[in-house]
Amino acid sequence: MTPPSENARLPVIQLDQVVLREIHLPLREPFRISSGSVLHRRILLLELQDRSGAIGWSECVAPERPNYSPETIDTAWLMLRDWVLPLALGTRIEDPARVHTLFEGPVRGHPMAKAAVEMGIWELAARQAGISLSRLLGGTRDRVDVGISLGIQESPEALIERAQTALARGYRKIKLKVGPGEDYEYVAGVRDALGPDAPLMVDANSAYTLADADGLARLDELDLMMIEQPLDRTDLVRHARLQARLRTPICLDESIDCVDRAEDMLELGSGRIVNVKPGRVGGFAPALAIHDLCERAGIPVWCGGMLESGIGRAHNVALASLGNFQLPGDLSPSDRYWKRDIVEPEWTMDAEGRVQVPLDRPGMGVEVDRARIEELMVREEVVR
Repeated sequence: MTPPSENARLPVIQLDQVVLREIHLPLREPFRISSGSVLHRRILLLELQDRSGAIGWSECVAPERPNYSPETIDTAWLMLRDWVLPLALGTRIEDPARVHTLFEGPVRGHPMAKAAVEMGIWELAARQAGISLSRLLGGTRDRVDVGISLGIQESPEALIERAQTALARGYRKIKLKVGPGEDYEYVAGVRDALGPDAPLMVDANSAYTLADADGLARLDELDLMMIEQPLDRTDLVRHARLQARLRTPICLDESIDCVDRAEDMLELGSGRIVNVKPGRVGGFAPALAIHDLCERAGIPVWCGGMLESGIGRAHNVALASLGNFQLPGDLSPSDRYWKRDIVEPEWTMDAEGRVQVPLDRPGMGVEVDRARIEELMVREEVVR
């Protein structure tokens, strides 16, 4: 694929300052996965300002606790302020596709912190060029299919009720979070209630080991779209052994933190689907590389979510408009999680279970509600 940024005339960007802001955005209801639950989302936002005065926005997806990855919002704040941003501020950036390499040598790890800057520069470049972020990335769709992620519930009956509501609303994929002891009975109940054609999948967030293979193999009976990240994120070998036992495709999420890990997955046969989260892999450039590799190998990908605000959702929608995002992403509308989002207009889903890609608006396609951010902000720091 031709690098997307070569298809547009982009201005040279020189960042003058970046404002870091932490907000606390309350959830409509607690969201529980195998490693814990969340009542409100601590969110790190970046406002990037070019020397011309132009503004771009991004969101760091690092969670509050190191239960999904080693990074947290607090480690990301430190890395951004002291290490990542000093590499970008004042540097002449002619192509956002090359920003990722700017950070790789001097800073080991911390992909979520790096991604927040890299993705913000892509957004700023698109605004400066007067084109949508989707088009700058190489997107081709004007609508993308939406899936929903349902947290672990207190009973199978409660999960069935949530799944029925989601199907009635038009969601094109229903993801059920599972964990040991809260898996087969729950998912089988949903399958029986929704019927054989309902698009169901499960996500374990690395809650199992290979000793649980017999129990996981029972899920083959339920005709699921995929089983996402059943084993430890570092263990591609045992994922390969498990995949050999399963008819259901394994989808890797946490395991795929760069294009090299995607190549390893293909070589070992560790999975048949990839969940691409740009914040997890270090930004849009690595996400595009993974997308292209999987496309060449005939491996479908989809865009996952990290309980983002409308800013992070905008970046994910733009990425999900690319051609090999064949499966519905975790791109639920704003009112799925938040009573009031921080962007205007808020993200909505049509009756067919799709979200509109704002192809005709520059940048990420939504505007930031600064008054709402001020209401929710708990700390702010300007890095120049």
